[in-house]
Amino acid sequence: MQASGKTTFCRQVLGAGYVQVSKDHFPNARNRKRRQLMLVCEALAAGLDVAVDNTNPSPAEWQPLIEVAREGGARVVAYWFPPDLAGSLQRNSARTGRSRVPEVGLMATMARLRHPGTADGFDAVLAVRFDGTGGFEIHQCQPGGPGGR
Repeated sequence: MQASGKTTFCRQVLGAGYVQVSKDHFPNARNRKRRQLMLVCEALAAGLDVAVDNTNPSPAEWQPLIEVAREGGARVVAYWFPPDLAGSLQRNSARTGRSRVPEVGLMATMARLRHPGTADGFDAVLAVRFDGTGGFEIHQCQPGGPGGR
């Protein structure tokens, strides 16, 4: 969900080895989903690794990305940030301007949030949590995944 640490994780853990694609980078685009898919396709066609840094709470959001990745011959890994509504609300409250999400947006995402699994088409699903020291802990999720919250 929003304010869960996705962007910080991309910077700290994945780093420069990945092209980071985020709808936050083009807030005024007419069709952000189409632009995101185009950027992923272009990066994969160039032989680059891609990290999609967005809130993708359900199969409706992640299936098109999986399809594009498969067409590009990529291995598809989901990084699952288990929901921490209180923590997300706290981090979000420290944001300013356009980066701050209305609380109703976090609540709506929480209601739609679904745990991804390999049964959804991912090659692997890794759970990511803050480690309490400014970094992250990453653990393999169960094969097949729970397919729920």
